[in-house]
Amino acid sequence: MIIAVDGPAGSGKSTISKLLAKELGLVYLDTGAMYRLFTLKMLKENVSFSDNDKINELLEKLNINIENDKFYLDDEDVSEEIRKTDVAENVSKTAAIDEVREKMVSLQREFSKSKNVILDGRDIGTVVFPEADMKIFLVADPRERAERRFKELQAKGENISLDSIYENILKRDKLDSTRENSPLKKANDAIEVDTTGKSIEEVKNIILNLYNNKEYCCPAYLFRVLPIKALKSAN
Repeated sequence: MIIAVDGPAGSGKSTISKLLAKELGLVYLDTGAMYRLFTLKMLKENVSFSDNDKINELLEKLNINIENDKFYLDDEDVSEEIRKTDVAENVSKTAAIDEVREKMVSLQREFSKSKNVILDGRDIGTVVFPEADMKIFLVADPRERAERRFKELQAKGENISLDSIYENILKRDKLDSTRENSPLKKANDAIEVDTTGKSIEEVKNIILNLYNNKEYCCPAYLFRVLPIKALKSAN
């Protein structure tokens, strides 16, 4: 079983995927964190995003690990560092580098061999696992996504304005959706779920409802994900 969860920054991919993994007994892989780890490596080594030789050298020696919701770079726990603003502002540039994407896709496929997994990212359902058993594409209003990220960073003590996060969200959306290699886009057979105005629990239940009714086995265009009120009234 492979479940692919794609969507833009702040749409709720990681949070929802973790909950679904626990609920369904799946192994969870945060693929976005893998790009963040390499972005942090580039920043630490002061490598230019246009220096292909140096980038390839770093990829050959790359030492990353994800274990028990902890993220390691060169055997050091950098779980907090990869969520900081400087990484967030540069990760889309890293993800647009062909050699980086090829390396990460290879690692993601290797990790998922012989496992029941749920992966979240931007190209899981289109590139990494186009044959995934279930594909979910999360979307949300950009302003709400910015507010979610703002609260998350505030809780961690980061001093950053909501407007700057909003601008960064818009910038990342454009970079992710227009890059030549593996752009952010909804797979033809993915089910779109709009998380705007919905709680984490509501979104989780919408997807579990689709999963339990095996509605994901059919073409996505047959589905219209009902508002949460309609779902409640139907039960």
